[in-house]
Amino acid sequence: MAATEDKALHAELTRSILDSAFRVQDGLGVGLYEKPYKVCLAHSLRQKGHRVLTEVILDITFEGLLISDAYKIDLLVDDRVVVEAKTVERLNALHQAQVLTYLRLSGKAVGLLLNFWASPLKDGGIQRLIRTPGARADPSVP
Repeated sequence: MAATEDKALHAELTRSILDSAFRVQDGLGVGLYEKPYKVCLAHSLRQKGHRVLTEVILDITFEGLLISDAYKIDLLVDDRVVVEAKTVERLNALHQAQVLTYLRLSGKAVGLLLNFWASPLKDGGIQRLIRTPGARADPSVP
């Protein structure tokens, strides 16, 4: 996929998600646990007409062994964008790897990693991740 295609992939939807995330943080402030942000973000997106699934279960199989409920995606918006909400001092490579793993396991291409602890959210609290075929889940591993 070309770089310009990567940037445009689901751009309108991610803008809508971010608009709702900004509104949620403005309304709730910072310092809460993750759950209130996730619930309010899902509510805000549904109010806009988006289809939002929460705590989407991802299973893993290994050599015929099914590992049920191995992971849970915080939000899946319009069956296209994975959203992972955090309330941490700063996002790191482990958080990115988590979203990239969710993208790989779910077959989705775009994920948003949101850190509601960052205030305002736009100052270091947003990462947009795109799954590329064959990419490793851990961005720090060559």
